[in-house]
Amino acid sequence: MQVDLEVDGTQVAGLLRFQQAVFQGRRLRLLAIGLSALAAVGLLTASVVALFAAHSLWAPLLVNQSAGLLVLIAGLQSAWWVSQWRSQAMQPDVGELLPVEAEPEAPLGWYEKQLARMGQRGTRLLGQIGAPTLWLAGWALLTLYSINEVWNLDLPPAALGLSASVGAALSLLLAFGLLVLERQLAQESAAQWPEATSLAQLTRVAIICLVLGALCLLFGSEASVWPVRLAVLIGLLPGLVAAELLLRALLSLFSPQRELLEPPLLARSFVADMLRWPPQPLLALQHELHNRFGIDLRQIWAFTYMRRAFLPVLAVVAIVGWALTGIHEIPLQGRGIYERFGKPVQVFGPGLHAGLPWPLGRVRSVENGVVHELATSVGEASAPVTAEPAEGPAPAIANRLWDASHVNDKSQVIASSRADKQSFQIVNMDVRFVYQIGLSDKDALAATYNSADVPTLIRSTASRILVHDFATRTLDGLLGEDRVGLGEKIGRAVQDDLKKLDSGVEILATVVEAIHPPAGAANAYHAVQAAQIGAQALISRERGAAAEATNQAQLQASIARDQATANAHEINATAKAADLKFSAEQKAYASAGQAFVLEQYLSQLSQGLANAKLLVIDHRLGGSSNAPTIDLRTFTLPADPAPSRNTAQPGAAK
Repeated sequence: MQVDLEVDGTQVAGLLRFQQAVFQGRRLRLLAIGLSALAAVGLLTASVVALFAAHSLWAPLLVNQSAGLLVLIAGLQSAWWVSQWRSQAMQPDVGELLPVEAEPEAPLGWYEKQLARMGQRGTRLLGQIGAPTLWLAGWALLTLYSINEVWNLDLPPAALGLSASVGAALSLLLAFGLLVLERQLAQESAAQWPEATSLAQLTRVAIICLVLGALCLLFGSEASVWPVRLAVLIGLLPGLVAAELLLRALLSLFSPQRELLEPPLLARSFVADMLRWPPQPLLALQHELHNRFGIDLRQIWAFTYMRRAFLPVLAVVAIVGWALTGIHEIPLQGRGIYERFGKPVQVFGPGLHAGLPWPLGRVRSVENGVVHELATSVGEASAPVTAEPAEGPAPAIANRLWDASHVNDKSQVIASSRADKQSFQIVNMDVRFVYQIGLSDKDALAATYNSADVPTLIRSTASRILVHDFATRTLDGLLGEDRVGLGEKIGRAVQDDLKKLDSGVEILATVVEAIHPPAGAANAYHAVQAAQIGAQALISRERGAAAEATNQAQLQASIARDQATANAHEINATAKAADLKFSAEQKAYASAGQAFVLEQYLSQLSQGLANAKLLVIDHRLGGSSNAPTIDLRTFTLPADPAPSRNTAQPGAAK
């Protein structure tokens, strides 16, 4: 029961847990420091191992063992906070009884006031949340993060050597020390140390992690996979406890905080409480509800009635469930052979059927009209198909040549003659059978009880038939024979043998997919095929060269013809233009006379002096009595007021 200092402040000195608070706090502090050092060494070693051997067993093993220690450290520190409160309650602060003179404060600036206000807010927030809650949440988060970093169920097994024995010995030695601590805590009375029971439960978590880790190290080898998987799965136990502690830390934020009320232990774990024999989850849940919320399930008549009626109801449910095992559902594509006391009685069709419950009556499943395809030879499982680029080279699976390996081919020995000598050759054939279990009840019973493995029976029977049939055939006759007729003949022979064996199997079709001749025939065929391909390539190459030469000659001839035609048109047009010009000038001279000649003279002179700034004056203009007149207004002064050396004077021109 929690102590309130406002009510029971004078009675705490008589309580054993308050009297032992100082000793318990010192003991918890030393244990927490020692285990923290061990956990730090384990995590540091795991980090170093992960850098040099990422797929080693040591990294998850050390981290998970350290996680168990971290959970225990969180519980020890949480109990230390409770012991500190009790020791302070036993020794009240004397400073509160003495008056303290207030020192004059120096005037603060704006920045100092903001810092002081932020510090007060942070202190107030920390006081509301509480240091124990923050520390407990921090330890829980560190534990969960460490376990998550090394969680990998795909680690390969490996030999550990002498270091595994040393590590296992150290783990067992530390587990023995924690076992001694757990026994001491378990023997503490609730009046003297209420938190000892919860700490003992957390100690069991660390002990289990250490013992399981030692087993993984002792039995680890290259052939054993379970030690590696167990080393990773060890982290589930401290991970669940850490998650529960984190949840309790978050829920404690919604609980009222009173400084004068004795604080409860936050690091209590329901998961760790299950580590007892025999486990009592319902009793633990009942105590948790009673201690946490004050709910006593023993006072509720409904739960009392449920507890009394639990065994009869469970027995009735078990009997009804056992009786329902006699109801059998047969799917549409299946049948069922009903066995009563181990003897087949009836063949059930699709639907619901009733019979004796298990194990008095059982139903064996049989196919109903399901068609299968079976090859006479089965190779290794094919690799997963990967997408190939459309423009890239063809994949290897697309090779259909005779010398390629085919997993479903079966080698057959056939007769051969060479140079009047009897011999034999090996031919690879791909023969497939399409079959189903017979539709009659007799066939269903025969397929179920007369054959242990139907595909193996068909394959062995077909192999025997093929060996007997192809022993009398030659290569020429085999390659020239009709494959459909050959498949039907083989199918009838296999079906006759299966009927003699009363297998209940019906051969629907026999397909001869391919017949691959021997290596010598394949090489000869490849040579002929290569010669044919080479001849076709040579013919195509020569045809291309001839077409290229023909097109080139046609291009040159077309260019020459077009050039000659253009030159002829150009010369003809030039001649016509010259003729028209001559006729026009002749007519102009006939009508204008000397004026046309002068005009042509001036036109030619203007064209010749088109880029020169000249003024042409002819004395023949205006007659002999009137001299040429120049209008000086049409001339402008140059940009430079000083006359240039090459500029003529305006009054000098006549």
